[in-house]
Amino acid sequence: MTAPSLAALEQHDEFIGRHLGQDFADTAAMLAAVKAGSLDQLIAETVPASIRLSEPLKLAGPMREHEALAKLKAIAGRNVIAKSLIGMGYHDTLLPNVILRNVLENPGWYTAYTPYQAEIAQGRLEALLNYQQMVIDLTGMELANASLLDEATAAAEAMTMARRISKSKSNVFFVDEDCFPQTIDVVKTRAGFFGYDLVFGPAADAAKQDCFGALLQYPNDRGECRNLSEIIGAVKARGGVTAVATDLMALVLLKSPGSMGADIALGSSQRFGVPMGFGGPHAAFFACKDEHKRSVPGRIIGVSVDARGKQALRMALQTREQHIRREKANSNICTSQVLLANMAGMYAVYHGPHGLRTIANRIHRLTTILAEGLKAAGVKVLTEKWFDTLRVETTKAVPGYNLRKVSDTVGAIALNEKTTREDVAALLQALTGKPGDIAALDAQAAANSPLAGLLRTDAILTHPVFNTHHTEHAMLRYLKKLQNRDLAMDHAMISLGSCTMKLNATAEMIPITWPEFADLHPFAPADQTKGSLELIESLMEYLKAVTGFPAICMQPNSGAQGEYAGLVTIRRYQAEQSKNAGLGQRNVCLIPKSAHGTNPATAQMCGLQVVVVDCDDSGNIDIADLKAKAAEHAANLSCLMITYPSTHGVFEEAVKDICATIHAHGGQVYMDGANLNAQVGLTSPAAIGADVSHMNLHKTFAIPHGGGGPGMGPIGLAAHLAPHAPGHVVTGGPGAVSAAPYGSAAILPISWMYITLLGGEGLTLSTKTAILNANYVAARLNEHYPVLYTGSHGRVAHECILDIRAIKAATGIAEIDIAKRLMDYGFHAPTVSFPVAGTLMVEPTESESKAELDRFIEAMIAIREEIRRIERGEWPADNNPLKNAPHTEADMIGDWDRPYTRQHAAFPLPWVAENKFWPFVNRIDDVYGDRNLFCACPLHPDAGGEPSNTR
Repeated sequence: MTAPSLAALEQHDEFIGRHLGQDFADTAAMLAAVKAGSLDQLIAETVPASIRLSEPLKLAGPMREHEALAKLKAIAGRNVIAKSLIGMGYHDTLLPNVILRNVLENPGWYTAYTPYQAEIAQGRLEALLNYQQMVIDLTGMELANASLLDEATAAAEAMTMARRISKSKSNVFFVDEDCFPQTIDVVKTRAGFFGYDLVFGPAADAAKQDCFGALLQYPNDRGECRNLSEIIGAVKARGGVTAVATDLMALVLLKSPGSMGADIALGSSQRFGVPMGFGGPHAAFFACKDEHKRSVPGRIIGVSVDARGKQALRMALQTREQHIRREKANSNICTSQVLLANMAGMYAVYHGPHGLRTIANRIHRLTTILAEGLKAAGVKVLTEKWFDTLRVETTKAVPGYNLRKVSDTVGAIALNEKTTREDVAALLQALTGKPGDIAALDAQAAANSPLAGLLRTDAILTHPVFNTHHTEHAMLRYLKKLQNRDLAMDHAMISLGSCTMKLNATAEMIPITWPEFADLHPFAPADQTKGSLELIESLMEYLKAVTGFPAICMQPNSGAQGEYAGLVTIRRYQAEQSKNAGLGQRNVCLIPKSAHGTNPATAQMCGLQVVVVDCDDSGNIDIADLKAKAAEHAANLSCLMITYPSTHGVFEEAVKDICATIHAHGGQVYMDGANLNAQVGLTSPAAIGADVSHMNLHKTFAIPHGGGGPGMGPIGLAAHLAPHAPGHVVTGGPGAVSAAPYGSAAILPISWMYITLLGGEGLTLSTKTAILNANYVAARLNEHYPVLYTGSHGRVAHECILDIRAIKAATGIAEIDIAKRLMDYGFHAPTVSFPVAGTLMVEPTESESKAELDRFIEAMIAIREEIRRIERGEWPADNNPLKNAPHTEADMIGDWDRPYTRQHAAFPLPWVAENKFWPFVNRIDDVYGDRNLFCACPLHPDAGGEPSNTR
């Protein structure tokens, strides 16, 4: 036997073999099944020759896991972690380790998808309902959503919601000048494209304005806590809508916005245990009065019942969201911040109301001690009624601490959960030359609270969930109980089309909890953030190589935000061009009718008129219709939004001609990067002729979906657009689209690790394998479920659409019935009825093994045979395993009067029993849930019948 070479032995540890699901034998078998002689032949028959790259990606070779981690650790070491007391909506926190290990670091929580299939998502739905209840209690509102992207964009959403619900005919929106600077920056950007007139001034001036809405900050940027009741009443008396940006930790003690009459409350839940992370990700909260529920942006979790009358949770009122309403949607938000919302909610569950009051009182007491000590030493404290933030007439630096410099003479200090009496003594010593008598100052502070008359008197967090799980054992078991109700990628493949649910490798995830990255304030001094800036610059260079663009903007913190940032950039560029040339406004956006709902929703947010372009019978853009509409609107054509490969799962061969047509009529091409996983290393947005594109780092570049967020949507830009990309009030440049300069910077190490581990060749092989897997599934299932669209050589891209419409017409079995039946086989359904109603879209990523694909295929074929039994009349059309799916453990032990066996219901194939996943509830009644809307924690979560409002 010949000994292997050293080179062969060294290759054993390469990450590509861990990331891809197939070995050489599997690949050969799958190529035979799709009738391709080689992987390169398959790619040649799939990706048009006119757009294929002629050279490999200009990226370094692969790196082994321990080497990449060591390299990144060295980069992280360039960051300096001081005690940041800058505030501005970002505070250092103490994340309980039981939540750190069992939620943030747990693939059972972070690899799940948005809970569209609610029967196998009851765990995180309950966690999100806890979060909503927490927000409802603390804000004093009647309804809360399940999170938005950050506080600044939540404020912008409040502004547009105010316009929709306001009775005022005014075009003025008032903004408190003491809102956080980044919030004002984002609101300015959003208002500009809607054409709103912004007026800034002291909060009290809102009472004098004729405005459709007002945004107030409480506590404000100066640290002041003021009773806003009179201001709110005056604005509402004129028909205006009031939105209050606030702080959950402060609201543990302070009167709620709801008690003051506010219509909307919003803010960041970051300080409920979530690290600052150089700006994110953090869950923004958003709450309002019940009467405005149909205008609320984002997901809302509601209580319904299942087929047996058992209480069950689901996403409510989905008909108001972008995937349904498109250009008429209230918002383009798609991804939110579910994982971070769950962490914040669990922080409240673990600490409970007593624990939260202790934390909030400690922060406030230490702030008051600091204020009294400064005043005693002759330092002027400008803030009069504070919770945790002081403006002071000194800008002295304090070694080891970051304080905010407001002006040449004024500084600000914001204390937090980690602040100790020793910190206060150190601050006093540095700022006054004396450590202060902490005990004496404490006695003084306890007797003289500046918050007299502002403290809340109502009970908070009274639901049992916030008063039960306070020991670590209790919390651990509660988290495990919820985890067991959810199907995530730690259990099985999730083949959702257009979602790219690939491996989120452990090595990629490890760095996100390193303190060097996690504990960095987004506005920390530049000499303390060199490591993170090096990481971001390195990742930008990677993304330039992948996209072919010369510039990258890292600010957008979701795919929808990436779309928005891209169109904002185009509009700014065209506004300058039109001004210089004396031309009219370009305000028409062409969008294929197959586009994802975020595209038209984003276009309307940018003040664009949406013109829909038809698709032909093969699923491609109708070239004749495109050219006709481009010519018709040539004088006003802004852009085309195109997804590539298309949402129909094919590489359209005319894509370069499509882009050239738009350019010939003076427009720009925005490429939606949702399907970039089929391009990497084979073609690129620049190669097809696009001018700007976003990248879903939570799809193509391995950031996990977190059950519905976080995500990142940076954009790549052609050189002429780069100067017009979003900037930031803190770092400079045109107006911001997100609160932090680099969006959700804390999760960028994941994508950096992914690209570093694979290298250029590994990325390209991953793309080829994803295409192979999709074609394998299509080839195996086509005789059972027709594949709706293919390219000219009969190939699909990285996903395929299975047509269920003929089955439904013949049997009444719909795509949703197949989706629910797949749960009994242990699988999450593919994407249902998108982009074509009556279909299932399957995207098996490169990380799935042939064995897992074969199990899925076997399950789908078995379900097709079940449908044939219905066709033959062996089972009634309304009483069969599909219409009754999913089946629960309770079904197995209850009365059974169905025309098939319990064995067939729950264990339809031999291998199902080996790793059985039991749905926690039967099929949920969506209509009941929307007609009987209830979006807070019911008193008895597992009881049947009507929920009880415990608010």
